[in-house]
Order: sequence, then C-alpha cells, then structure tokens
Amino acid sequence: MGHIDVSEVQYWLPDGRILLDNINFRVGDGTKVALVGPNGSGKTTLMKMICKDLEPHAGAISITGGLGVMRQFIGQVRDNTTVRELLISVASEKIRKVAASLASAEAKLATEDNEKNQLQYAQAISDWNDVGGYDLEVTWDICCNEALRKSYDEVKDRSVNTLSGGEQKRLVLSSLLRGSDEVLLLDEPDNYLDVPGKEWLEQQLVQSEKTILFVSHDRELLNRVAQRIVTVELGATGNTVWVHGGNFASWHDARKARIERFAEMLRRWEEEHERLVELVRTLQSQAKSSPDMASKYRAMQTRLRKFEEIGPPESPPIEQNVKVQLKGARTGERVITCEELQLKGLTDPFTVEFYYQDRIA
Repeated sequence: MGHIDVSEVQYWLPDGRILLDNINFRVGDGTKVALVGPNGSGKTTLMKMICKDLEPHAGAISITGGLGVMRQFIGQVRDNTTVRELLISVASEKIRKVAASLASAEAKLATEDNEKNQLQYAQAISDWNDVGGYDLEVTWDICCNEALRKSYDEVKDRSVNTLSGGEQKRLVLSSLLRGSDEVLLLDEPDNYLDVPGKEWLEQQLVQSEKTILFVSHDRELLNRVAQRIVTVELGATGNTVWVHGGNFASWHDARKARIERFAEMLRRWEEEHERLVELVRTLQSQAKSSPDMASKYRAMQTRLRKFEEIGPPESPPIEQNVKVQLKGARTGERVITCEELQLKGLTDPFTVEFYYQDRIA
C-alpha cells in the first residue's frame, strides 16, 4: 500500500502573497480522501504540488507506492494523441520512458532500415518486455473493451479526439485502477461521465484497495466514496486545511460547529482583552494617588502584555459568499446561434439560430 504525506507546506503567489500556509494532512494506506474547498482557494495548486508539477516554497510532500495521476484535462483531449499514447501517458514512469525509446526506435527503423537501427529496435522490444509492457497491453485490452467496447488492437492507433469526454475519462480511470501505482490522484474524475458511468466510478473507487485522493463537486460521489474530507479554507493571511474524519454527509454539520467554536473562542478572548485593558486604565488612574496601587498597576500591565503576546485564537475561516444579480431585461431578438456545430459520430455540421419567443422541440 502507498500513502501521501503533506507536511508544513507553503506556497506563495508571484506578488508575495501567501496562497497556502502550513498545510498538513496524510492520506493513509488504502484510504479514500476527498479534497474540497472554494474556487480559487488553492486546490489545483495543492494537487499540482503533490504530483510534482509544482514545487512547494516550504515544507515537504512524500509519496510511497508509486503515483498515478488523472489530470483535469482528461475528457477534453482534442489533439491527435492516439489511444495508445493516452494510456502510456498515465502509466508508471518506467513504462513511459521505455515506451518513448520504443517509439523512437520504430521511427528510426521506418526511416532507415539498417543494422544499427535494427539492433536498437530489438533492444527496445526487449526492454518493453522486461518492464512488463506486453503484460500491460493485456490490461489495456480489458480497459478498451470496458470503456470503448473494442479491443486494444482495434483502437490503439485511433485519435483520442474521436472519443467522447466520457469515453476518455472511463478509459483512463480503468487503466489507473488496474495499474501498478498504489496511490491515485484524481482531479474531477466524474466530469463527462453519464449516470451509468458515475455509478461505475463510485463502485470502482469503493472497491479499490488503492490509496486515493480526489477532487469532485459531486455530492453523491463525495458521500459514497470519501472516508475523510480535506477542506481548503480561506484565511486572511493564507489558506489552510482542515481534515474532517468522517464522510461528506457529516461534513457540513461538523464544519458549522467548528466555525461556531472558533467564533466563540474569539469572542471570549476579545471580552477578556477588553476587561484587562479596562483594569489597566482603572489602576493607572488609582496609582497616581496611591503608592499601593502602583505595584498592582505594573503587575496588571505585565499581565496584559503577556496576554497580547500570546495573541487571539485562530480566526474562523472566511466564508466565500457569491452574489449574482441577473436583470430581467432582454438584450436582443437572436438568443442562440450555432455555427457549424457538430457532434462527432452523431451529426454532420449544422448552423441554426433561435429567436426570442421561439418554441423549439
């Protein structure tokens, strides 16, 4: 089993402001953990640091067991990447390296068929076998049949841009869940999946023995899969995280109680601070006419100073309140315009316009 350890991590923005401050949490062996938080709070930055796309400015992140990553762009691939290349891109690092060498050797041999290139190609094939490449292709065949209803040999050279977003997601998820990496990092794995696809995803994640950290906005997925919730919370001097030890069903009430507890502690601190300040003022006035009060005044000054040095308790996290005002005024007669719109595999390109008060079936 593998795990993720995030210890005292800091990350600041180019202008010097702290985005993430003192981030600490652990995703233990075989645990399913969800990462949630407001938009712009730093979830994506944190995910990028865990998968080594970014380096933290302070602190450390350690991972054991090999890391498999599904980035958010999966489902939006529109270039000429092939199915084989997509599957290789989410395989282990050693597979990716040997696959690149094999592709290079194949290209050289196709360009110039000589003894040197033949030997390089033979060595690349041997290396591919040694790292388990052919065994992995058997796994990919299962994945392709599951996601695309076709064999790996039938689709390996097919452009990924001919697949729907859901097919891309399911193919990659199937490969990662069957792969050798013991830790998975999944960025919005439910995007583009239809209802049967989401049900399949929930079942696969629950049954998997892998350690999984995932980001999702789907409440059902969060509630059914996540065993713990890591929440990125907005702070005045840098965002922090809070770890809820239960599932998403109990998260809201636990967070509400936590925020209320912080607010109550801060209220009590402010009341005590006000009381001490008032005592200092009273004793200061009395000390002017009574030498006995002078020592009490100095003692109270010391007490107030120490109280302020300790400082107030942690402030409650900042709540993100978004207000949207939509005016009812109509902006034009033409309300929808589609130009050369095409659904691959379903329709030819078409252009259509819809006007105000049209009724369209």
